[in-house]
Amino acid sequence: MELDLLRGEPEADVGSYFVANYPPFSVWSREHVSHALQTIDAPAREGSDKPVGLYLHIPFCRKRCKFCYYRVYTDKNSDDVETYLSALTREVSLYADRASLRGRTFEFVYFGGGTPSFLSSEQLRRLIDDISKHWSWERAREVTFECEPGTLRKGKLQAIKEIGTTRLSLGVEHFDDEVLSVNGRAHKSLEIFRAFQWARDVGFDQINLDLIAGMVGDEEGKWKDTVAKTLELAPDSVTIYQMEVPFNSVLAREARTGSPPPAADWPTKRAWMDYAFAEFEAAGYEICSAYTVVKRNSGARFVYRDALWHGSDMIGTGVASFSHLQGVHFQNEDSWEAYVGRLERGELPLARALPVSRDELMTRELVLQLKLGRLDAAYFRSKFGVEITRRFAEAFGALVEEGYAEVSGDAVALTRTGLLRADGLLPRFFEPRYRNIRYS
Repeated sequence: MELDLLRGEPEADVGSYFVANYPPFSVWSREHVSHALQTIDAPAREGSDKPVGLYLHIPFCRKRCKFCYYRVYTDKNSDDVETYLSALTREVSLYADRASLRGRTFEFVYFGGGTPSFLSSEQLRRLIDDISKHWSWERAREVTFECEPGTLRKGKLQAIKEIGTTRLSLGVEHFDDEVLSVNGRAHKSLEIFRAFQWARDVGFDQINLDLIAGMVGDEEGKWKDTVAKTLELAPDSVTIYQMEVPFNSVLAREARTGSPPPAADWPTKRAWMDYAFAEFEAAGYEICSAYTVVKRNSGARFVYRDALWHGSDMIGTGVASFSHLQGVHFQNEDSWEAYVGRLERGELPLARALPVSRDELMTRELVLQLKLGRLDAAYFRSKFGVEITRRFAEAFGALVEEGYAEVSGDAVALTRTGLLRADGLLPRFFEPRYRNIRYS
């Protein structure tokens, strides 16, 4: 069944919880692709000097995690990888000189996956050399690179640093080997410690560790041990997610056969998240969103997140990637054959799109920024001419009454209770037509 987006929290065993965009992806359609292409070819409305971000999707993995719902491949050979990298380079080249993007510089670049560190050092260097012939990110404020610990060697980390990476994000998820195995992770805990030390030796500006609370097989003692081991490593920042079982994941398919996934329930996940937050705060970290903590005075930051959540344009390249440009959302073809085939024909591989009204853009920023745990009504008044505390008085009033938020003048802040269930609160701000529908 689909998650009821009107409910205050997602208690269903299977369903998506994390809100990544607005309006929901399910209302994007192929009929709007022509509008997206026209927007791409139209001059930038706010000047050619407006920064833009670049996302590069590397869809290869050693194994598919049982909770994964991304477009990834575990069965591609070396020739397939080369074919994909050529297509990715071609896609970047097709964007580089379009009227809406011509002359614009990248504020951030994000290598996501899949597993970007699946690529060899040689493949990575060649990919960057080929892309740089068309578009450069020399002035980017942040370059993020996602890694799976077991794919790393010190030499590869040096290559990742050489391409300008400022934030290395290690997909740790957990430190218990049994939990990692049951959930389909490819790495082991010893590889985490080894990769982290190599990364420190190489000298990245920021090292982030990803964790997931409430994975299959997790227990309170194991979770506390994972938090303790993370603190021992003292990363610059930590991103913590609460375990989901999306509809198209292996765990969801197993649940449909009659046995529900033995992941922690939502009250347990929130309790474990709260424990982690408290432990990190006691160790000198600050909470900077519903998912992230940063070491105090470390200079750690999330340019990618903050730019997107404040309406930045972003070009998403790679199979199934999402883009946001000049008030239009669009997504690439989500199959290997369609994505590669269209690029071989010299076409941008757009599959679906949605033109978004100014009011919808305002709501999008509101729901995404609320995930920071705070809103500034003055920002929305200045940018959109909207008094959000009046426009959404009913929603904010309910959050305050239920103990999830506090409102004082222009300042809206989630309480700790609200922060721990932030995504479950966001659909209250959706237009009625976007509630109780499939999100993706």
